[in-house]
Amino acid sequence: MKLRAALLGLAVVFAAPAWAQTEARHTETAIFAGGCFWCVEADFDKINGVLSTTSGYVGGSKPNPTYAEVSAGGTGYAEAVRVEFDPSRISYAQLVEKFWPTIDPTVKNQQFCDIGSQYRTGIFALNAQQLQVAEASKAALQKSAPFKQPIVTEVVMAGKFYPAEDYHQDYYKKNPIRYTFYRSTCGRDARLKQLWGEKAAH
Repeated sequence: MKLRAALLGLAVVFAAPAWAQTEARHTETAIFAGGCFWCVEADFDKINGVLSTTSGYVGGSKPNPTYAEVSAGGTGYAEAVRVEFDPSRISYAQLVEKFWPTIDPTVKNQQFCDIGSQYRTGIFALNAQQLQVAEASKAALQKSAPFKQPIVTEVVMAGKFYPAEDYHQDYYKKNPIRYTFYRSTCGRDARLKQLWGEKAAH
């Protein structure tokens, strides 16, 4: 008991200063839609400065949508990923630039083998500043004309984001064989390489 008390006393002496204990790490949030949220989540998890990702649904109006409802189409929702990031390590503008090479921004209501508005690409801004940054980035991409087709990815203010069911979270980690098979057979990486070359995400 005396030893434990002594160790506890040392812990108090060498404890971090109060300001270090109470200071919380500042984080920010972004929402991106790029077709299958399993793939979007996997791509963003690789980016330095991204702290966490959550697959879910955004862009519709029905409360608490389910995967069955969204995947069937007609709900207005898109599969999307909420990204929590450390702005001291990566800015929102940099995240947007990282997003483009993970998608095909030239097709409407489709990404690779997945067809329907629920698989549309989009940047869903959470405030006016994000909206301005995303719109400027899209305009710059369109002006640089890397593709013959126009950029159709939507840039809009986000409505309520609903996390997807638990089995969708970190799907690529929980089911690596199924995920790799899906991503490959869907042609995602082959198309990204064709569009973006060495900039392609995967």
